[in-house]
Amino acid sequence: MAVYISMLRGINVSGQKKILMPELKALYEGLGFSKVITYIQSGNVIFETQINDPLPALSSLIEKAISDGYGFSTPVILRTIEEMQAVIKANPFIKDIGQVTEKLYVTFLDKEPALDSINRINPFDFLPDKFKFYNREIYLDCASGYGTTKLSNTFFENKLKVKATTRNWNTVNELLELASL
Repeated sequence: MAVYISMLRGINVSGQKKILMPELKALYEGLGFSKVITYIQSGNVIFETQINDPLPALSSLIEKAISDGYGFSTPVILRTIEEMQAVIKANPFIKDIGQVTEKLYVTFLDKEPALDSINRINPFDFLPDKFKFYNREIYLDCASGYGTTKLSNTFFENKLKVKATTRNWNTVNELLELASL
């Protein structure tokens, strides 16, 4: 059985796109997934499945079930345990001595963006906030926190033409820990 970490974008934010975690767990179980674990209210779900579909097809299956069940659409970004381990290992900001991890975030993309789209974003335009691309992730170091940065999901989705969702560094680590149980 394969273990996946799924991250839904934009649910339970300011009363919008509300899904209770027990209901979300039941939805995943209804799709035939097992060992379903939800983590906090922002739509993080770890699950096992025998389905061998590629990640985009598996994401589409979950997105359709949410749309059918709740009447709204929300992107679902998936990672395997191995991919999440690589995400944690590759964080360029965690290596900075004295780095405050509460200011670190990872924006997960549904696919790798085109290089010309990446090159159109000038990192110096967003200082003191910093970001670095790595495969299907963008590492963020937000000096004043994520709530005030211009480097939002919407910004990256519009500039890169991909779906995106962001998690703080502590959540990224906790998701891997839960998936590894």
